[in-house]
Amino acid sequence: MDEIPQQHPYPQTTCMLNTRILTLQKSAKVFFRMLFWVPVVGFSLLLIYNTLPYFSFSKDFDFIQERSFLFESSLYKTCFYIHITAGAICIGTALIQFSRYLLKKSKAIHRFSGKIYVAVVLFLGAPTGLYMAFFAKGSFWERVLFMFMAGWWFVTTLNGLTTIHKRNVIAHKVWMMRSYSMAMTAVTFRVYYIILYLLDWQLLENYQFSLWISVIGNMLIAEWIIYRQSRHYLKSFAT
Repeated sequence: MDEIPQQHPYPQTTCMLNTRILTLQKSAKVFFRMLFWVPVVGFSLLLIYNTLPYFSFSKDFDFIQERSFLFESSLYKTCFYIHITAGAICIGTALIQFSRYLLKKSKAIHRFSGKIYVAVVLFLGAPTGLYMAFFAKGSFWERVLFMFMAGWWFVTTLNGLTTIHKRNVIAHKVWMMRSYSMAMTAVTFRVYYIILYLLDWQLLENYQFSLWISVIGNMLIAEWIIYRQSRHYLKSFAT
């Protein structure tokens, strides 16, 4: 009588091990995404919340008191309130834009919030930011940096708009990440400033360093994310 060959247990064990590895990899990805997005969302909402008191139109704010002579100009005052409104709207709508859940469940919300973001940047946020850059605190180079920020914010957002009209989704994502990195300088600047303030940095040096590291850091982070995602896309496309 022929013996029935027994199935070796190792293939099943290997399959279970591979499943566990894949589960751990997915869990690690979720963890690192949360590690990135939880502070981003938290500080973004905090910035929006801290913007609201300005609409009491009180003059009892350090920013307004330091620039009291500028706020005597109705043009500067108008640009200031338009700019902080635009910033709050852009940061709020951008959080919706980068939600994968909403993108999958409701593309209509993604498109609607995207249109708001683009319109606010191009017609309100960037133009008023450029005007206010001429009167920015700091040296000549800080004013130049603010001008660059306004210009780069406008250009990246405009490219994000034109590429999606051409149905180039990948290029659209790339340009909108760059645009978002400029919008987030308002958040990251305050985080760096508070940290350095607690470390007893002098106010002017703190302001200048926080501003530069915020802009350069945000741009580098955006390019790093773009590079990582492009590698992942090319790898998946090749397989």
